[in-house]
Amino acid sequence: MALVLGIESSCDETAAALVDSERRIVAQRIASQDEQHAPFGGVVPEIAARAHAERLAPMIEGVLEDAGVTLEECDAIAATAGPGLIGGVMVGLVSAKALAMASDVPLIAINHLEGHALSPRLADDALEFPYALLLVSGGHCQILRVDGVGRYRRLATTIDDALGEAFDKTAKILGLGFPGGPAVERIAKEGDASAVPLPRPMVGSGEPHFSFAGLKSAVLRAHESGKYEAADIAASFQQAAIDCVVDRLEVALEGMQGVETLVVAGGVAANASVRAALEGVASGHGMRFTAPPPKLCTDNAAMIAWAGIERLSMEGFAPDPLEISARPRWPLDPDAEPVRGAGVKA
Repeated sequence: MALVLGIESSCDETAAALVDSERRIVAQRIASQDEQHAPFGGVVPEIAARAHAERLAPMIEGVLEDAGVTLEECDAIAATAGPGLIGGVMVGLVSAKALAMASDVPLIAINHLEGHALSPRLADDALEFPYALLLVSGGHCQILRVDGVGRYRRLATTIDDALGEAFDKTAKILGLGFPGGPAVERIAKEGDASAVPLPRPMVGSGEPHFSFAGLKSAVLRAHESGKYEAADIAASFQQAAIDCVVDRLEVALEGMQGVETLVVAGGVAANASVRAALEGVASGHGMRFTAPPPKLCTDNAAMIAWAGIERLSMEGFAPDPLEISARPRWPLDPDAEPVRGAGVKA
């Protein structure tokens, strides 16, 4: 049985966890930075990096104590090496390098997106490759075919904003506080989803890509008009976003053969309305639907440790060199064609 220490510091959650190859989260700790970033309505990279530097070492020590193991008893140390806010990524990766060197334990540099992509397999031992993945978070919105560890084919991405970013900006416009996604979901339950006429960007397009910048701008105009209640705007926005996701996913699935399971992962996957809509898509295609529990949807170290377990179990596994660098951008499918009109987020 393998035991891996995971470290996550790519954005505004500082996290450490121990996970074993029997899919058990042996110990984990997560420290949110919501309070520090709330006054600014979004994540401030410098504040995030400083918080990671202050919190990470005692959190790692605490996780090892909680589990009653030493660092030398771990089979590997898995740390997020990108993509993300480069200051925070560097804090976690440099810490992992130091621990690996001091304990003579292998280092595994993990793509944060791969952590999300493989996290459903930590929670669902029946999930086999290949599967269709909708990866939706604050910084990413992609549809991928997952054929195995390290084998990803990107079928769609956003040409501007990610869905989680659109949720956060909507919350900021409506004065709902930070983090925005959960706040929009809560108030949307009190509103009328048909009250505000909002666009569905890209719906009907033959390309399965996403776009949320126009929807975000329409929310701003609706709010500034003074005609609508905040709850109605939130509900209408959430429904418009779901309509976009469902339509884009339907297009992507048409070209995905031999896949029997639809998976959603990433922070937005914690949204109950989004999950319900995706269950409907899966049912309509005769597919099984699965998603990680909400605690594994947002950034966490358990998914990073599990990605390390998956890498460790691969034939021909070799640890990463201590010289490996942090990466602010790191696509899962580097061979994917650039999207027409796409910006740097693609």
